[in-house]
Amino acid sequence: MKRDPRFDILFEPVKIGPVTSKNRFFQVPHCNGMGYLRPKSLAAMRGIKAEGGWGVVCTEEVYIHSSSECDPLVEGRLWDDDDIPALAKMTEAVHEHGSLAGIELQHGGYCSTNHYSRIPPISPSPISVDSYAPIQARAMDKSDIRNFRKWHRKAALRSKQAGFDLVYVYAAHSGTLLTHFLSRRINRRTDEYGGSLENRVRLFRELIEDTKDAVGDSCAVAVRFCVEEFLGSQGITSENEGKEIIEMLAELPDLWDVNISDWSMDSATSRFESEGYQEQYMSFVKSMTSKPVVGVGRFTSPDTMLSLIQRGVMDLIGAARPSIADPFLPKKIEEGREDEIRECIGCNICVMSDELSVPISCTQNPTMGEEWRRGWHPERIEPRNSDDGVLVVGGGPAGLECALALGQRGYRVILAEASAELGGRVSRESRLPGLAEWGRVRDYRVLMLERMANVTIYRENPLSADEIFEFSAEDQFDYSHVLLANGSSWRRNGLGRIHREPIPGLDKLQVFTPDDIMDGVLAKGRVVVFDDDHFYMGGVLAEKLRREGHDVLIVTPAPDISTWTHKTLEQKKVQKQLMDLGVELATQTNLTAAETGKVELSCIFTERKIERECDSLLLVTERIPNDGLFNSLNGDPERLTNAGIKTLKCIGDSFAPGTIAAAVYSGHLAARELQAEPQEEVPFLRERIQI
Repeated sequence: MKRDPRFDILFEPVKIGPVTSKNRFFQVPHCNGMGYLRPKSLAAMRGIKAEGGWGVVCTEEVYIHSSSECDPLVEGRLWDDDDIPALAKMTEAVHEHGSLAGIELQHGGYCSTNHYSRIPPISPSPISVDSYAPIQARAMDKSDIRNFRKWHRKAALRSKQAGFDLVYVYAAHSGTLLTHFLSRRINRRTDEYGGSLENRVRLFRELIEDTKDAVGDSCAVAVRFCVEEFLGSQGITSENEGKEIIEMLAELPDLWDVNISDWSMDSATSRFESEGYQEQYMSFVKSMTSKPVVGVGRFTSPDTMLSLIQRGVMDLIGAARPSIADPFLPKKIEEGREDEIRECIGCNICVMSDELSVPISCTQNPTMGEEWRRGWHPERIEPRNSDDGVLVVGGGPAGLECALALGQRGYRVILAEASAELGGRVSRESRLPGLAEWGRVRDYRVLMLERMANVTIYRENPLSADEIFEFSAEDQFDYSHVLLANGSSWRRNGLGRIHREPIPGLDKLQVFTPDDIMDGVLAKGRVVVFDDDHFYMGGVLAEKLRREGHDVLIVTPAPDISTWTHKTLEQKKVQKQLMDLGVELATQTNLTAAETGKVELSCIFTERKIERECDSLLLVTERIPNDGLFNSLNGDPERLTNAGIKTLKCIGDSFAPGTIAAAVYSGHLAARELQAEPQEEVPFLRERIQI
């Protein structure tokens, strides 16, 4: 296919100081849970981005000195020369495809707890660290500032030695030492590095100049800067100091990478922000500098990208999460396949992986993080091992992904879905408040499946065990492998993390599950939501019910509402939204019993009990795998053999309920492994510390 000529401008080269990007696609720095511990995995992942057409591919934040580390989080390190070879693996992988490699040099200042190094953190002024750790940062004296400049210069020189083409001076988000010097809230110095804005910018200017002096002959010097902190007069704003700082330094760096702070704002989920949401804060930057400008906003639409360039908002299209969901996004636009882009759904499962210090994962892209250790490629897959047919039962996220990957391998696939609508839980959940973009998980896969001649989809076909046995012998439905993706159902008895036995008295109240609410069953009167799931579902349903006019009390044993959403950078927004809506919150509280017209609650510490009125009780606790069909088939091995069924497997939530990302991954893994050679005891490669 040919590229739409409207998008030609996106593939123009852009000069950035002494280097040139082959196009306008710029993978900005993003964390990934690989860092210094997994350099081979990291290099393979970044190399795939370059292969996919990104003109610039950057690292995550790379810490420049032992006085700044964030263990147990796993980020990059460039403390000394011994760290160069690991980073060079990435530049080699990126250069192989003609892309530029960028490195984001970082010192976390007082946000570095230094649990590993045990070095007291440093800051412009004395301050407690940015966590609940009993640690305080010491104020930097002039020699500390001189040392910091030396550390950064050495790191820049090592970056050049490792093969990087762009070197960042990092003053964005809330966890960087430069940001702390810029902030009047944190910087309380009275010398030439504190007080006036000009003084607070001094170190920023010096670091840019130092870096250009060190490597500017062959490396572009990029600045990543936060133009809006959402702190009003106490912080940098796009209306005041953000503009003034850009104006002061406008022509000094080779590139401006501008965003907003903190990370929860910069990487806001689709539940709270739509595509392009950062433009209103950074659109002024391009008018103040002749240097190239890159910005982000979870851009997935080529038309949005085109508009940004044509309107002069930016010169390069920045992306982190969209490049994770589809590393081949630029290639697909270039080849006229923009309708095949796996669009980011803005769920921040990728962020969750980094927060857990494990290799990055993605709801839309199950190959993310598996490029090296399993050898998976997002656009290529091993061909089929036989002419066997495959039956996939269930058209939810696991079933759709499994059928798609099997179809791409060349198998003849039958996909049978019990309802008229494909998508399973994705379709149901995407109708809840704020989750509409999650429907892209379904839409992409249905689009691709409907183009495959070797895949047949049967809707409204709830298959029984007998029908599966009978159809396997018919020419029309010839299959030798059966993969079951029947999903899961929410429990109605309260079993979960805190209750290992059913909650007493539930027969005395009208009890609902999330399935009921998503099916359109109407709750009545005052609703108590008991959330022992702790991810998004309890908070979303409380929001939905409140918007429908109910008085809502949400009860959770956790210390705050939807506590796992800390890992997706949403928790504060979730809790604030519920409070603003008038939802009553009861944290660190258990639901111990139900009675007619009321529930009994207790403090998880003291077990002190109180009673609250309740007309409808919504239990968001745990899910049961829908594995009845599997058990029926698996319980008759002789009939399986006689029917010619070689493989019977449960996948997705019907095997082990989890996230949508886990279901997609399960479906993809099953498709990759079908008729493959048995794996070793450990099914993937591991990066080992050499002693």
